[in-house]
Amino acid sequence: MKYIVVTGGVMSGLGKGITSASIGRILKNRGYAVTAIKIDPYINIDAGTMSPFQHGEVFVLKDGGEVDLDLGNYERFLDTELTRDHNITTGKVYQAVIEKERRGDYLGKTVQIIPHITNEIKERVRSVSRKSGADICLIEVGGTVGDIESMPFLEAVRQMHAEEAPENMLLVHVTLVPLDTQGEQKTKPTQHSVKELRQLGLQPDVIVARCREPVLPDTKAKIALFCDVPANAVVSAHDAPDIYLVPSLMESEGLADYMMKMLGLETRGNGTEWNRMIEKMGLIKKTVRVAAVGKYTHLSDSYISISESLKHAGIERGCRVEVSWLDSEEFEKKPSSISRLSEFNGVLVPGGFGARGTEGKILAIRYAREHNIPYLGLCLGMQLAVIEFARNVLHLADANSSELARTSHPVIDILPEQKSVTNLGGTMRLGDYEAVLRENSLAHRIYGTTKIVERHRHRYEVNPDYIERIEAAGMKFTASNGNRMEIAEIPSHRFFFGSQFHPEFRSRPGKPSPPFLAFVRSMLGQ
Repeated sequence: MKYIVVTGGVMSGLGKGITSASIGRILKNRGYAVTAIKIDPYINIDAGTMSPFQHGEVFVLKDGGEVDLDLGNYERFLDTELTRDHNITTGKVYQAVIEKERRGDYLGKTVQIIPHITNEIKERVRSVSRKSGADICLIEVGGTVGDIESMPFLEAVRQMHAEEAPENMLLVHVTLVPLDTQGEQKTKPTQHSVKELRQLGLQPDVIVARCREPVLPDTKAKIALFCDVPANAVVSAHDAPDIYLVPSLMESEGLADYMMKMLGLETRGNGTEWNRMIEKMGLIKKTVRVAAVGKYTHLSDSYISISESLKHAGIERGCRVEVSWLDSEEFEKKPSSISRLSEFNGVLVPGGFGARGTEGKILAIRYAREHNIPYLGLCLGMQLAVIEFARNVLHLADANSSELARTSHPVIDILPEQKSVTNLGGTMRLGDYEAVLRENSLAHRIYGTTKIVERHRHRYEVNPDYIERIEAAGMKFTASNGNRMEIAEIPSHRFFFGSQFHPEFRSRPGKPSPPFLAFVRSMLGQ
């Protein structure tokens, strides 16, 4: 097994995740099977309880793991499916070690950071990489060098570096090369970051220098001299027009050739599929505009998988999808402003939890339905579409979800078999579930099959007591999992499609999610 460890310095948010994913894509293009692990130093067990304001989107894996959004980038760039074990957190590690101590596994020894915590980290990394069957395992260490919470993980990396053969481990360090007021590229932050890393016993093999502009040869030479790496191991990671162009940028910098040489690998592929997708991006001329109505709209990372899924569908259909993130609470404050949705080719309402902003989303859904504007509702976006339909077509004025308010018409509710479960986590549907599609429905035409598997993250369901009345009025539930409704659509509408699942989590560059592809087609008038 070959390991590539990616660390970061100077500041967070430099793009370690995209760097790691791009490195993985480069190696996959060269013909190698690549897997990825994200290390998050926070004490939370996983990202499931975190607000999107803290860490952006919570990405859901096939086994129901709720993880950092970087694992979404790994899945998209590598066209793979990961599991919860591919996300290692401080909380998981310490919980496992404490449980072992309570069982007496350590035979009365004093349990310490070294060797017990570091051994647990190494064991998890090696176990996950081995089970994946990959040739190469990428390991991104979250946070920055010098963070106290990252130190056990970096110590584990140091130990692995000593235990593995030199050609089996590569250390990549991502740093910032800022510009001063005169526009000069400054190397001192990189020098100090590498110095900090070396004090921990780690010497980087590659330095990826993040800069707004291409890093100049003189700047690279200076970094190489002061950081003790070859000049061709200093890679310029300047701003790119699109994240999917970053692998090509790094390839042109010679990173792939350098890594292949260091790891003793030979090229056995050419990345035809990825290159074809990049070519399609270059041919795009048309644009469609989408109004995405949510409540975390000021932080774009909160809905990154949706943005990427729209992009994937746009590339496939030869158009650029321009997304405007609209705050649903603004519509609640000024309902007349809902008319601005007429400026868009489509309306999308994403998932979410809690009552805040839901009435504004319902206003947007009603406008899209009544004005025949293509509509795509995801998870809560489907549930609110059912609520809107019940209120304004069935005239059940107080129809709502029992999650959001007290109501005499809970068209969205906890199913009877769930109500006896007192642990809320026990009633959550997470990860892959199968759905059976009704033949000759829009859903059937979109997917081209009668059975699908998609990822879920929700607790409440369409109330079976109202299904017959809703369907008689014109909204059809065309996919189900037992008594759980998975898709709602309005056949008489130009395009009105809501899914209880999250199709955005399985969309890939070159392999767009079917509902997103159909949504973009409808906005193009096709």
